[in-house]
Amino acid sequence: MDIRNCRGCGRIFNYVAGALLCQSCRDKMEVKFQEVKEYIRANPGVSMTEVSEACDVEPTQIQQWLREERLEVTEASAIYLSCEGCGANIRSGRYCDKCKATMTNGFRNVMRQSAPVQAPTPKNEKENPRMRFLQ
Repeated sequence: MDIRNCRGCGRIFNYVAGALLCQSCRDKMEVKFQEVKEYIRANPGVSMTEVSEACDVEPTQIQQWLREERLEVTEASAIYLSCEGCGANIRSGRYCDKCKATMTNGFRNVMRQSAPVQAPTPKNEKENPRMRFLQ
């Protein structure tokens, strides 16, 4: 059992995974998230400061939701993020589509190179009729 103190209220709780928040603080944060989401939807083109002040949420929390891809802003929005790979403007997440594709191809190449080479199997059972035992 992993016991931690909540970063929101300081109470002790049983930590399972994710943010270091107790269930009560997680519920409050989810309510704030829905409020921010609706505010951005109702007011396209608002800045991060406006959203933060109107919804009483820290700008860093709004950025975290954008990085986690829980929020996505419209093309006309004044809110934007920078790709961690190339610095291009993105609407949500950590990387632009180009950097995601580059990383995916890199991972595939590494997986192909490190894949174990399988021994050739006999084409016909009569070529190798001996019984085999697994050890």
